[in-house]
Amino acid sequence: MVCAGGTGGGVYPALAVLEQLKVGRLQVEGVSEPVTFEPSNLELLWVGGEGGMEKELVERQGIPFRAIPAAGVHGVGLGRLPGNLSAILRGISASRRILDEFEPDVLFFTGGYVAFPMALAGRRIPTLLYVPDIEPGLALKTIARFADTITVTAEESRPFFRRGAHLVVTGYPVRRGLTQWDQDIARQSLDLEDDLPVLLVFGGSKGARSINLALLDCLPGLLEEMQVLHITGSLDWPAVEAARARLPEDLAPNYHAFPYLHEDMGAALAAADLVVARAGASTLGEFPLLGLPAILVPYPHAWRYQKVNADYLAGQGAALVLDDASLKSDLAGAVKNLMADASRLERMRQAMRALARPQAAAGIAGQLVKLAGKG
Repeated sequence: MVCAGGTGGGVYPALAVLEQLKVGRLQVEGVSEPVTFEPSNLELLWVGGEGGMEKELVERQGIPFRAIPAAGVHGVGLGRLPGNLSAILRGISASRRILDEFEPDVLFFTGGYVAFPMALAGRRIPTLLYVPDIEPGLALKTIARFADTITVTAEESRPFFRRGAHLVVTGYPVRRGLTQWDQDIARQSLDLEDDLPVLLVFGGSKGARSINLALLDCLPGLLEEMQVLHITGSLDWPAVEAARARLPEDLAPNYHAFPYLHEDMGAALAAADLVVARAGASTLGEFPLLGLPAILVPYPHAWRYQKVNADYLAGQGAALVLDDASLKSDLAGAVKNLMADASRLERMRQAMRALARPQAAAGIAGQLVKLAGKG
């Protein structure tokens, strides 16, 4: 099997699915009994973009990685367009060479433009596409034309695809490590107290500058009422350290900042009573799985995918949406109001938990086995 995808919302769910494939016993839609196959016969290859951060993540899981040239065309200026088109053509040639060498039974796509050259080169090979966000981007809409099966996070994605497409609602595949924590153990592992509520704030591996700065601006006032677990990303870490050094002695113990958490991210999510975050695709799976109420701040400098994700969760009563432009003025009040309203927070928690689909990874893995002719 070849898995092709880029960074962002597609990497971790793909890894969760590949982890499930190693189980060897999967439930396939339309088959009453679980399908059994031999994991020792499974051969995996991940194809990603040149210079992409996914290489390290994938190889840490023991999965072979190959890089191809790739580039996007949506929203690209005329000056960059010829170079990007050239990269796509070189990516298609590289993909053909990889497919001739590896001879996969099935292709699995989760990324955006990085997957397009492989999709075109492998259009005669059985293909499964997973769409993490509610609304697919242009690249995923194009790849969907080559897919035999399209799996999506929520029913709300269906209108974005052509009528007659084989579409299966699976939910968002979540890594197993996120489910191993309960709140008490998670708080102990992160040196958090039991008698104060916990606010988790994060914006991904690089961070979200507007969220970081808005939080630092109102941090002392929040720390008087709660503990703040702040995953800052690498770019703003010096500013965070400086802000932490200025905190009064009585408030400093309530502030817990980290540049990033890898294996312990599940502990951070389990420890929290409320989260402030962007609205990337992972929020559609990780927050529901843990029943974590959210204040979502969609990233404003890209296409509307995060806004659509955030509005979906807010429409289910599981999240509150704040505009990035008004974050500094609105963040403290929104957090304090929610933390003080236990009944509303519990309603949001239950609404979020109702959206969970813990078998998503197994469902997608079963579809891959079915396509590969192993079921």
